[in-house]
Amino acid sequence: QVQLVESGGGLVQTGDSLRLSCVASGSIRRINAMGWYRQAPGKQRELVAGFTSGGDTNYADSVKGRFTISRGNAENTVYLQMNSLKPEDTAVYYCKARVVVRTTIFEGDYWGQGTQVTVSS
Repeated sequence: QVQLVESGGGLVQTGDSLRLSCVASGSIRRINAMGWYRQAPGKQRELVAGFTSGGDTNYADSVKGRFTISRGNAENTVYLQMNSLKPEDTAVYYCKARVVVRTTIFEGDYWGQGTQVTVSS
């Protein structure tokens, strides 16, 4: 019913930048929240940056000042600008959206397939 597609990952060097994109599509009545998570090998998935339902942004302490989340002109698109990348940023980055599906009043969480970001030292 709802699909999230991420793009923009890749292999970069320490200090480089990358911009991730996520587009949500499908039977969407409303997107209440949208954000980026990441999961490194052997670690739990963690929030990187996100928009709350109130439109506020929040960031993991480890990325504050380096990463910026933004929305596209359409509310179904979100970006993650990552600057000054470090090897510890290496992970699979996932987009998540909290969506109210058409014909319902209930919201649910939907995930993209993930995009690999690898930062070499």
